[in-house]
Amino acid sequence: MNDETTREIQSDVMDPARAAAFQVAMGQEATIADGSVLPPFFHQLYFWWPRPPQGLGRDGHPKVGGGLIPDLGLPRRMWAGGRLRFADALRAGAPAEKRSELESAASKAGRTGPLGFVTLRHEIWQDGRLCLTEWQDLVYREDPSADAPRPQPPKARTDETERREVAFDSTFLFRYSALTFNGHRIHYDLDYARDVEGYAGLVVHGPLLAQHLMLLAEELMGPLSEFSFRASSPLMHFETATLCRKDGDLWVRGPDGRECMRAAALPRSE
Repeated sequence: MNDETTREIQSDVMDPARAAAFQVAMGQEATIADGSVLPPFFHQLYFWWPRPPQGLGRDGHPKVGGGLIPDLGLPRRMWAGGRLRFADALRAGAPAEKRSELESAASKAGRTGPLGFVTLRHEIWQDGRLCLTEWQDLVYREDPSADAPRPQPPKARTDETERREVAFDSTFLFRYSALTFNGHRIHYDLDYARDVEGYAGLVVHGPLLAQHLMLLAEELMGPLSEFSFRASSPLMHFETATLCRKDGDLWVRGPDGRECMRAAALPRSE
């Protein structure tokens, strides 16, 4: 990794054991071995960025400022969405390089207070080939106020042609945090999630929901060329979600009918 503040480069070997462990954590058979094509979004398991304890913020993430993400003066972080363009297959057991850069950062006034918006652009290269381009959208917020009105989440569509139910618990969230080296405490520290950030429970990772939608899209539509997703409202660890799909549209519906995430998938043309 270099020392520039707007660009970072990381290398990894895409260990097949890590991908197989994730399959098992999701209740699937472990089929990934050396040379296997990695399912879409499994690159989230790699390119860890370990920091010493003094390099972490109160939320367990690396401190902002002085690195790729600037300090916008807002303590709460959320992965709001992203876009992916799949150019070639990533294979387990082969060296790969991740090239990341800060594409944009801005502060704006929102209805509930100031907001910070950061977009990162990542490229994953393997064997001299650009395999994947990803845009990652992050939102930063103030701590919640006890007297502030709660935002009303949008209602989810109910016109799906395929649906799957998926449940999450604290063990699954912990294992996903471990496999992705994600120290964000909202996913495993119930007291912190509830008392500091104001959530009703542990928060299901946004990229974990996106992962489920991508796997569903690939199962029903074949290999993907593009995928985009946007988080709408958080899902708690004690809630069962419904994964929905109609044509190229996908979404996650919470048990109360709210929309937790919406997405769009484009299959690869032969």
